[in-house]
Amino acid sequence: MTFSIHGLAVSRGIAIGRAVLVASSRADVAHYFIDAANIGKEITRVRGSRNAVMEEIMRLQQELPKDAPHEITALLDVHLMLLQDEQLISGVKHWIADRHYNAEWALTTQYDAIARQFDDMEDPYLRERKADLEQVVERILRHMRGAASPVQPAGQAGARRKQSQQDLLLDDTMDVPLVLVAHDISPADMLQFKQSLFAGFATDVGGKTSHTAIVARSMEIPAVVGARGASQLIKQDDWVIIDGDAGVLVVDPSPIILAEYGFQQRQGELERERLNRLKHTPAVTMDGQRIELLANIEMPDDTQGAIKAGAVGVGLFRSEFLFMGRSGNLPDEQEQYLAYRKAIEGMQGLPVTIRTVDIGADKLMDRPIGKAQDRRLNPALGLRAIRWSLADPPMFLAQLRAILRAAVHGPVNLLVPMLVHASEIRQTLSLIDHARATLDNQSIANGPVRLGAMIEIPAAALTVRLFLKYFDFLSIGTNDLIQYTLAIDRADESVAHLYDPCHPAVLRLIADTIAECQRQDKGVTICGEMAGDVGMTRLLLGLGLRSFSMHPSQILAVKQKILRADTGKLALWAATVLASDDPAALLQNP
Repeated sequence: MTFSIHGLAVSRGIAIGRAVLVASSRADVAHYFIDAANIGKEITRVRGSRNAVMEEIMRLQQELPKDAPHEITALLDVHLMLLQDEQLISGVKHWIADRHYNAEWALTTQYDAIARQFDDMEDPYLRERKADLEQVVERILRHMRGAASPVQPAGQAGARRKQSQQDLLLDDTMDVPLVLVAHDISPADMLQFKQSLFAGFATDVGGKTSHTAIVARSMEIPAVVGARGASQLIKQDDWVIIDGDAGVLVVDPSPIILAEYGFQQRQGELERERLNRLKHTPAVTMDGQRIELLANIEMPDDTQGAIKAGAVGVGLFRSEFLFMGRSGNLPDEQEQYLAYRKAIEGMQGLPVTIRTVDIGADKLMDRPIGKAQDRRLNPALGLRAIRWSLADPPMFLAQLRAILRAAVHGPVNLLVPMLVHASEIRQTLSLIDHARATLDNQSIANGPVRLGAMIEIPAAALTVRLFLKYFDFLSIGTNDLIQYTLAIDRADESVAHLYDPCHPAVLRLIADTIAECQRQDKGVTICGEMAGDVGMTRLLLGLGLRSFSMHPSQILAVKQKILRADTGKLALWAATVLASDDPAALLQNP
């Protein structure tokens, strides 16, 4: 019988195929106490399995084909760092030695303890890194059970179904399409599944910034995450439709539904072919307005995808990804300099905007400052972004020096997040001057940078004239601006439906910021998810935005909207939208 499961659309497209299920190793962990004489044996079991997983991942890295998505390389590095994390290692030893837990129990107990720390993090991307830790623990558990293959059929399926799955996994000549359904799945597992076999992915958990989502987008494979219960409701070898546009799974579709989605799938393939032809077409509107389409990146290697998509620069390099999972060993000036230089050179002379570190003094950083190590009731309003940087001048100065040194190798914009007070602005600019003076005094080459500030707090948007006194350009971070304006935690499922990019207050703050930048002839970019939402492109053009920064995979679809737009006509319509009590209703009828 046909039924649907709803989740989050994270990678566009339609995938139709038979389900391959991956079961969770944590679902059935034995819990028992051990004798003191067996403590060493249990610790050795965990250590041996952890080492085996590390060797497995390093082997996968060595065997990666040259054309493998660069996101996978970066994610495998994250998993290696987690496997070597001292908090995980020492915690497991504690539960075994002090509590006499068996090895599996100790490992899952320590996972739960660390997972709670991730839950307290404000940044959605960092909060979802809990999934990476879970994937690491899953792999260790599999090795402890002697299960080398990451595929473990879930649920009760007949012998024919099990044989069908095995044949499909091992036989590349099979032309039956497959879709992967799991509670969650790691990048390393994806590689072992022979990437080319899978037409799409679906997971029970995850968000738009989960690693499953990132890899799916990089591979341009339809994906739905957060489809709760999918791995329990779907049986092995079921026919499944993954609608990556609507965020829906259709299980056991009827012939009529299958035919309709088959048509949509073919139309989508034709559309992608048409979009690819736009790669080298300048982003110019019908009335001659040139629009700047930039890429958001997380790691230096991401520049490959940006160039491939036709980006004219990097509008947001999230430098915090260099700081992740370091167990207190933050990247020094030289390591950062080399990373920034690699990104700058990778853009082949196009500008790169580097945002200073935008995370808080949380457990992931393992560098508590003052009382920041205490559990915060509301980390979104605490010591994060520029507040954290200003609270640790040596760390901040090291990053600033690295950016200034890298600016020798190409055009660089330096972007500062979460500023709101004039005193913070002056202190930040003073530290930038200090960093440059230090380099000059030591005769170390450094280059010019354009200075920019993020507008992501309503107070900053309301005092935008203050910011334009000090900065060359502004970048509107719509994700946080919406969250702070509406007092909505978009990661909280109980209120996520109230997270509304089209709320009149949000649109007014964005419109006023763009208008003031135009009056003062200063550059302004939107770098949040709104920039890559094709449903918002016309409105943003009508509001006067001429610079968009987004995930590289979204660039061509947005460009298509731009090529068909007349900004003069859209300006009149946008004014009507701004004046409306229900802007969302008008977005469908420009």
